[in-house]
Amino acid sequence: MKRETVKQTEWDHLLSAAQAASRGAHAPYSNLKVGAALEGESGAVYAGCNVENCSFGLTVCAERVALGCAVAHGERSFRRLLIFTDGAGPLSPCGACRQVLAEFRRQLPILSVGRGGVRRTFDLAGLLPQAFDWPAGEPSGEQEV
Repeated sequence: MKRETVKQTEWDHLLSAAQAASRGAHAPYSNLKVGAALEGESGAVYAGCNVENCSFGLTVCAERVALGCAVAHGERSFRRLLIFTDGAGPLSPCGACRQVLAEFRRQLPILSVGRGGVRRTFDLAGLLPQAFDWPAGEPSGEQEV
């Protein structure tokens, strides 16, 4: 976790998008509504909210919903991510979200805003220092043993 001063104006458009997305969250089990806003290199902002399921393992986090929206729109490079909830302190992405985000940008700056506007900054590489990756030159498929 980095404790830095973050220029508020650089993140304001992402905060607004994440706050709006959090209001649409489906969180009947945790009652923790989370919104995420992911800024693409194009400057476009993609928002998502958490969608819980009674089969808890099928719950999808706001970060992965935002990433899926971005990918569906053809975006593959990202500048930064903002996570918002006013139901808890600033949250870091879960392990699954960390790994999925790392597929696209390992050094992703993350700002998390929680209850009362408390803010924390993270860098994805610091949160997931040993991200899983395919061996160089082999993006998928079978490998010789």
